Amino acid sequence: MVCGLINPTSGHVTLFGGEKDAGCFGYMPQRFSLCGDLTVMENIDIFGSLYQLGKKTIRERADEILELTKLAQFKSRFADALSGGMKQKLALTCALVIRPEMLILDEPTFGVDPEFRKEFWKILYTLNRDGMTIFVSTPYMDEADLCHKVALLDRGRIVAVGAPGQLKKQIKHKIIEIKADVKDLDFLGELPEVSDASFYGDRYHVAVPAVEPAKIAIARRLSEKGITISIMEEITPSMEDVFVSLTEKEVV
Repeated sequence: MVCGLINPTSGHVTLFGGEKDAGCFGYMPQRFSLCGDLTVMENIDIFGSLYQLGKKTIRERADEILELTKLAQFKSRFADALSGGMKQKLALTCALVIRPEMLILDEPTFGVDPEFRKEFWKILYTLNRDGMTIFVSTPYMDEADLCHKVALLDRGRIVAVGAPGQLKKQIKHKIIEIKADVKDLDFLGELPEVSDASFYGDRYHVAVPAVEPAKIAIARRLSEKGITISIMEEITPSMEDVFVSLTEKEVV
């Protein structure tokens, strides 16, 4: 809807305080949609020409952006020969060649390795520091934590909007992080001192109204079951904790 590809059933979209045409933003879809049988540079040329940019302008801008995305040495490589992460960088390069006021990215790091995700976000921070507004959709809450402002959606509806720090302050409970020699600690949710227990990788996040009574109760229950605790400490809530708290969903 922001891109103008479909019309909203209600409401309206304004950009920078008013209505803008498609030329004001660059869009990068989740699925790679460029031409695999063309080279990196050929794809950029075609994309730029769709916005009626001259060949000289495209090449000058491409050289600058390819240095930023670290694709300069791959200009002559066919898109199909690129890795998944490099294809995403090519899509980003094409979106940037029109020099948009706003960049719209649809889950740009979905399905790529953690190292690429880190590198990609460095590029986004560079663009934002230079004044570009960036709108990102992501299923990764750690990426949401990197944004200046976040809107959390549940079943298509916005449940909260604010800076990550502000949203974390909205959680009514304290969060205790636990790591033990047993992974399944769902039974902790049965304790009266515990409001919720959710699995996060190799650890559990336990939401509690009061930290110290909960720690005592948790330690007692784990001891009764012969489970050894390696970590049990209060932590700052993560964006996953915020999402779970606001939607009452369990993180898997």
